[in-house]
Amino acid sequence: MAPPFIFPQTLLSLEEEEEDENSSDYTRLSVRNPISISSFQPSELEEFVKGLSFDLSDKELFCIEEQEIFDRVYSLVKGFGCLTPACKLNLVESLRSNLSVLLPNVDLLTRASLSGTRRNANGDVNEGDGDGEVVDEENDDGVVVDRVASHRNAFKIYTFFLVQIVLIEEENSASAANTSKTVAASGRKRLPVHAWNWEPQRGRILTLIANSLEINLSLLFGSSDPDENYLSFIVKNAFSMFENAMLLKDTDTKDAICRMVGTCATKYHYLAQSCASIVHLIHKYDFVVTHLANAVAGAEKKYSDGSLATSLVREIGRTNPKDYVKDTVGAENVGHFLIELADRLPKLISTNIGLLVPHFGGESYKIRNALVGVLGKLVAKAFNDVEGEVSSKSIRLRTKQAMLEILLERCRDVSAYTRSRVLQVWAELCEEHSVSIGLWNEVAAVAAGRLEDKSAIVRKSALNLLIIMLQHNPFGPQLRAASFEATLEQYKKRLNELGPKPATEDVRDEVSSNPDSCNGDGEVHDEDTGTVIKEQDDSLPDSYLPQEVDGIDQMDNSVPDVGNLEQTRTLVASLEAGLRFSKCVSATMPILVQLMASSSASDVENSILLLMRCRQFHIDGSEACLHKMLPLVFSQDKAIYDAVENAFITIYVRKNPVETAKNLLNLAIDSNIGDLAALESVVGALVCKGDITASSLSALWDFFCFNINGTTAEQSRGALSVLCMAAKLVTGVLSSHLQDIVDIGFGRWAKADPLLARTACVALQRVSEEDKKRLLSTNGSRVFGILESLITGFWLPENIWYAAADRAIATIYSIHPTPEILASSLVKKSLSSVFGCFGGDELQNEVSNGSKSTITTVHVTKLSRFLFVASHVAMNQLVYIESCVRKVQKGKAKREKMAHAADASLEAKKDNSINAELGLAASEDAILDTLSNKSEKEIVSGGSSEKNLIGYCGSFISKLCRNIALIHKYPELQASGMLALCRLMIIDADFCEANLQLLFTVVESAQSETVRSNCTVALGDLAVRFPNLLEPWTEKMYARLRDPSVSVTKNAVLVLSHLILNDMMKVKGYINEMAICLEDEDERISNLVKLFFHELSKKGTNPIYNLLPDILGKLSSQNLTRESFCNIMQFLIGSIKRDKQMESLVEKLCHRISGVTDITQWEYISYCLSQLAFTDKSMRKLMESFKSYEHALSNDSVMDHFRSIINKGKKFAKPELKTYIEEFEDKINKLHIEKKDQELTTQNARAHKQKVENMGILVVPKKEEESGESATTEDGEVTDPSTEFSHSYSKFVKSNGNSSSEMTEMERDEDEVQSPYRNPRGATKSRSKKSSIKSRIVDSHASTRRNIKSKRR
Repeated sequence: MAPPFIFPQTLLSLEEEEEDENSSDYTRLSVRNPISISSFQPSELEEFVKGLSFDLSDKELFCIEEQEIFDRVYSLVKGFGCLTPACKLNLVESLRSNLSVLLPNVDLLTRASLSGTRRNANGDVNEGDGDGEVVDEENDDGVVVDRVASHRNAFKIYTFFLVQIVLIEEENSASAANTSKTVAASGRKRLPVHAWNWEPQRGRILTLIANSLEINLSLLFGSSDPDENYLSFIVKNAFSMFENAMLLKDTDTKDAICRMVGTCATKYHYLAQSCASIVHLIHKYDFVVTHLANAVAGAEKKYSDGSLATSLVREIGRTNPKDYVKDTVGAENVGHFLIELADRLPKLISTNIGLLVPHFGGESYKIRNALVGVLGKLVAKAFNDVEGEVSSKSIRLRTKQAMLEILLERCRDVSAYTRSRVLQVWAELCEEHSVSIGLWNEVAAVAAGRLEDKSAIVRKSALNLLIIMLQHNPFGPQLRAASFEATLEQYKKRLNELGPKPATEDVRDEVSSNPDSCNGDGEVHDEDTGTVIKEQDDSLPDSYLPQEVDGIDQMDNSVPDVGNLEQTRTLVASLEAGLRFSKCVSATMPILVQLMASSSASDVENSILLLMRCRQFHIDGSEACLHKMLPLVFSQDKAIYDAVENAFITIYVRKNPVETAKNLLNLAIDSNIGDLAALESVVGALVCKGDITASSLSALWDFFCFNINGTTAEQSRGALSVLCMAAKLVTGVLSSHLQDIVDIGFGRWAKADPLLARTACVALQRVSEEDKKRLLSTNGSRVFGILESLITGFWLPENIWYAAADRAIATIYSIHPTPEILASSLVKKSLSSVFGCFGGDELQNEVSNGSKSTITTVHVTKLSRFLFVASHVAMNQLVYIESCVRKVQKGKAKREKMAHAADASLEAKKDNSINAELGLAASEDAILDTLSNKSEKEIVSGGSSEKNLIGYCGSFISKLCRNIALIHKYPELQASGMLALCRLMIIDADFCEANLQLLFTVVESAQSETVRSNCTVALGDLAVRFPNLLEPWTEKMYARLRDPSVSVTKNAVLVLSHLILNDMMKVKGYINEMAICLEDEDERISNLVKLFFHELSKKGTNPIYNLLPDILGKLSSQNLTRESFCNIMQFLIGSIKRDKQMESLVEKLCHRISGVTDITQWEYISYCLSQLAFTDKSMRKLMESFKSYEHALSNDSVMDHFRSIINKGKKFAKPELKTYIEEFEDKINKLHIEKKDQELTTQNARAHKQKVENMGILVVPKKEEESGESATTEDGEVTDPSTEFSHSYSKFVKSNGNSSSEMTEMERDEDEVQSPYRNPRGATKSRSKKSSIKSRIVDSHASTRRNIKSKRR
């Protein structure tokens, strides 16, 4: 009989000899004669392997324990890497087939031994067979023991060698893979790693070993559990294979390893070691988490034993929470493992969740995130069964309720990651219909509140949660509040008819507290009717549903009968819950509008998605909020632009072209100027992409031409407006309907909708060059006649005429070949219609003399129109000149490009070089500039001493605006007059300089805020055109920010933002005025200023960094509340991100403290210091600059700010720096106490001195004071009480120095301040000093009394 086989630590350990070499009996099977196969030739090696395979297959299964065969197998396994593929396959198959045959024999052996035992017990004897062998001999106890030992030995040996082959081959594969990567990187030809298919063989081997663990091994090992040596070998190598990520990608291999681990830990109770190894692997490798969870869950399912999972949960629960703070990777892996385990074993984890709940108090947010995910899995899966007793159901419901309360509580977690994770879990629960109606509104309220969270990831999760809650809501596809209110009122009446007065709150509590009233999907149990409350269909599309559900709106007064009183109560409570949900979501609309202006792209994208979902469910206010989405098309963030474009297509573009056209024209009608600009950008892009098809454009033409029944003039105008938007980027859109534009746009329909004429003018401006020529040749005179009548006529209303005339004049300059001729005719006709027989010179003289007779005979409206026409013609003439210059320059550049491209002759090249040397090319540009400047100057000033038409108008306008009497009598003239004056000032520099004083006077003193707003905008245009003229007036321009009118301030912010951000105005000097507007009461102004500083911080190296000290100094001296100052500086400092700038600011602010003596400025500067983001370098600079601010540390507020800085620095400082920071903290605390003591000592001394002086004045008689004689002591010395006190006081101050003071008896007064910092050790000394002072004062008084008595004698 062979000695027993004991699993060695390594393969080579089998060659180690036993201690007793002379003994003939061996206690374990080991290698005696190893063979070096490396010396074999390939043919010899092949014969050697074949011979071994033959022996293994021909002899008994136990032959492997024979010493010779054992040594041969060992030698081949040891040199397995040197074998050829055929030899490898031959050896593996031999060993694997023998083990697979051995496994059934183990079962047979077990049954045979059991049956033999029973027969022996009954006294039965079996006769032998034909060979004469006796069965009784086989059943002998000794034979059975030997057979079991042989089976056990063979079982162990086969298992050991097969596992060693797997380990060796995997090691060789890994090294070969690394070698191949190196070779591939060096550019050489890659060699094949394996010449034989190893992966299937590995899977078969490990599957066989896993199967061997699942058979009954109790007889082989003599107990229910195999020996420790065997289990240790299997588990150790199984876990080592888990560390190979590539190996786990093979499904068969992975499943086999998982079965091996689960069987050893569960069936054979190898629990403690397995738990320790699993936890170690989880902490170390993230790729093993899912597979280990599968192994644990598979063991529980197969053996109905959750001991392994329970042990792991306990092990994780026992871990110190602080350990997870240090090991962040391990914490994340453990959390992932717990979630996977809860997903697979929800009921088992729910019974052990109490072990994990204490970790909610730990500092690791990753563990808290995982526990939140675990609770979500348990709520969704662990309580779905309805079987069991009533008591157990009650316990489960209470457990579930406790978990839900924890989830609600965790929404307020200190970590943003955990808050975000909680909201994600709630979203998953809503998708799985695991939230009841009673809890639905509570979750919605939490999500709505988190929309204002400071963290972007939390806001994103909250938005997603609300989107999912809308999609899966249990109240129906329409959530309009009015519909719910109407239905609820009817069912409340029905409820009143069915029973006594019900308490709504009680009903509400009944639904929320009684889970039986709702099913798992959160839907009310109502078997009789399902027509009122419907569950949201899971297949509801994300796009907007065009068919609105109007069933509830059109519901008859007779509501359906839902059953008895209880069912009606439940329905009423459900309707109330639906109404509350609708109002809760509707209340978030203002927040969503703010989020669409967020700097975070995720906020904008998810807000748009939520608004689309709200519109789909008819939430009140969602339609209006979606209109505010349009300006986001100008965002530079492509993700935001794509979100807006996709939302626009989803909402407004339909398959039916008529519906698309109707949506677009209605949107154009309802939009303001800003939205129209955004809509124009979107429509142009969609037409170019083809999302708005030609059939949709054709439908728009049908609306414009009134080809669709029921079309109104307003709809016609909206359709033409959309077509103009499309024509801006796509030429030829308007070509086919030029005649219709003229006939309808300026025909009778223009009187029905006056804005139609203005839109028609825009359309004529947008036609292509070819269409302009065609229009002029066929209908030119008619078109210009219509435009002239529109400008000079009075058939348009007053409020529409200005906008229409603006576009009409621009259209004339756009399509007329010589627009200046027609424009001059328009100005003359307008002038004659106003003044009639009055001449220009006569009119100017009367205006300048202040005469009112002329103006009283002129219609104010006509005069205003004339001023508008004259100034607008002048402005368009300037634009026309600039466009002509650009055409000339463009033509010249084109010709030069063609000349360079063409093969010019040598002579031409020579001429060009000569021209370049002489500067003739540059002179051409100079001539063009001269002509351009001359043309521009002639518009207002004229080319000679005589003024032209606009020049006369300019003089008249200037004198009109200066005539205060006229302006006060006709205030409407001031608006049109100043607007005309500003336009002419923009055109001509001399005219601008002559009237600048007037303009700034009006912008400051005009009573009309419209006039002030127009002048403020004009100042911005003047600053762009004539920056040198406006530079001395910069302070006056900033002063517009203090205007009492909101519109003026808003325009001033916009103008200054434009000038500063485009480098047209210097920032320094008055930027503090803009900073003050950060705290403006009007939210729009505040937001505009915030946007300005945000954009300013992006320029260069952030100009705010350089401006901050100047802003700080000026804001400190202004009358600002402390809260406003802090808010302004906090925002500005928040825009500085660079560490170097922060470090420099620390130094600057510290030195600034040394330069000021005002306590308020100390407090303000220290507050700014506390708002900086401190790094190690900035903390060192703060400590190095201690001398600069040590004198300010006596102030409590300053000290509080420095304590805040220190606390902030401690959190992120390295250990070395942290020590210095703590020393620095002690230093400033000590200094603060000393400074406070000094101040209190000085204050008390002054109070005491004042009191003593007052007492001395009372004692000395008035006549003695008048005579001026001094008191004489008994010794003949002249003394003065005040002098004596001054000496004693000086000694007192010197002796008390920095020590604390305490006043007693007569020295104590209500005005004196007692020091809060008392030193017990110095109390006696202080009292003795005070008593001596007191005695001196008393002696002084006695001496004075004696002197007085002597004189009286």
